[in-house]
Amino acid sequence: MILWLTDIFPSLSERLQFLSAGDSRVFLTARIAMATITSFLLAIILGPFAIRWLKARFTEKVKSASARLDEMQKGKEATPTMGGLFIIGAVVLAGLLWGDLSNSFVQYGLILCVGLTIVGGVDDWIKLRTQQRGLTARQKFGAQAVVAAIVAAGIAHQLGNSTGGAELILPVGRWVIPLGIFFIPWAILAMLGGSNGVNLTDGLDGLAAGCTIFVGATMAALTYAAGHSGIATYLSIPSVPGSGETAVLLGALIGAMLGFLWFNAHPAQVFMGDTGALPVGGLLAFSAIVCRQEVLFVVCSSVFVAETVSVIAQMGSARMLGVKPLLCAPLHNHFLFRGDHETKIVTRCWIVSALSCIAAFALLKVN
Repeated sequence: MILWLTDIFPSLSERLQFLSAGDSRVFLTARIAMATITSFLLAIILGPFAIRWLKARFTEKVKSASARLDEMQKGKEATPTMGGLFIIGAVVLAGLLWGDLSNSFVQYGLILCVGLTIVGGVDDWIKLRTQQRGLTARQKFGAQAVVAAIVAAGIAHQLGNSTGGAELILPVGRWVIPLGIFFIPWAILAMLGGSNGVNLTDGLDGLAAGCTIFVGATMAALTYAAGHSGIATYLSIPSVPGSGETAVLLGALIGAMLGFLWFNAHPAQVFMGDTGALPVGGLLAFSAIVCRQEVLFVVCSSVFVAETVSVIAQMGSARMLGVKPLLCAPLHNHFLFRGDHETKIVTRCWIVSALSCIAAFALLKVN
C-alpha cells in the first residue's frame, strides 16, 4: 500500500529513494520496523475486543488423552481460544500496508497465512462446537498440504530465476544438495513441519509465542541478508532477489506475537489455538525456504523440533517397544509432570530458543 502511494506520487518516491536498501524498491529497513510496530499496536488494540468476542463463543476445553494432564490444566478451562484470528489479522493488515504487494514472496506469504488460518479455524471450530476432536489427521494434513503445495509451486517458479534456487544449503562446509524435481515436495514437507511444530509447542502460556519471536527475528535477518546482494556475498549465502520483502511479513509476525504475548503471558487471557499456530509455523518455514536456509531454520527452531521429535519418539516407542520414554508428550508436558512450574519451563525454553538463534548466526561463518 505504501509503495503503491509512492507510485501514485512520484515526487514522494524520489524523496524516499535514497533510503532504499538491497533489492527493495524503497526503504525496506524502515518498512520492516513500521510493519512490526503496526502489527503490535493492532494486536494490542484488537486484543481486548477479540478476547471478549471469543470468550462468548469459543472457549478452551481441557480434554486430552491424559486424565492427569487434564487435572493439572483444569484452571485453563473456559479460557478464550482461537486468538490466532487477531494475530494473523494484524500480520495481514500490516503486511498489506507496508509490504511490496507486487513482490511474489509477499503474495505467497499472505496466501499461506490466510490458507492455514482457515484450516486451523475449521479444526478449532469442530473441536469446540462438536464432540469430535477436530479434523481427522488425514483431513488436517491433507488440507495443510494443499495450501503448502500452492505456495511451494509459486516459490519454485520464483526461485527458478535465482542461482542455486533449487539447492539445499548445508552451512557447515558449504555443502550443496541439488533438489531438482524434489524441491516442491521438500518445501511442502518443510512448511508442514514448521506449522505442526509450533502447534505442538503451543501447550503452555507464552511458550510458542516467545519462541516464535526469537525464531522470527532470526529468519527476518536471514531473508533481509539474502535480499541484499552485498550482505549475501559477505556471508557467503545464496542471493535471492526480492526475498528481503519477506522480512516485512516476519516483522509483522514479530509485532503481532509481542502483542499477543501481552495477553498470553501466564496466566493466559487467550490462547492462539490451531487458528494461530498453523499459519505462524507455516510462515516461519516459508521464510526459510525463500532464503534457502532450511538447515539454519532447524537449528534456530530447536524448541519446536524437540517438541515434534518428542511426540514422534513417544508414539513410536509405545507402539514398537511398549515403553514410553517420557512421562507425557509433547516435551513440555514431561517437565510439567516432573513437577517443574509452568513459568520455569517456558522461561527455560525461551533461553534455549535464544541460544539456538545465536548458534544459527554463528554457523553462517563456520567453514
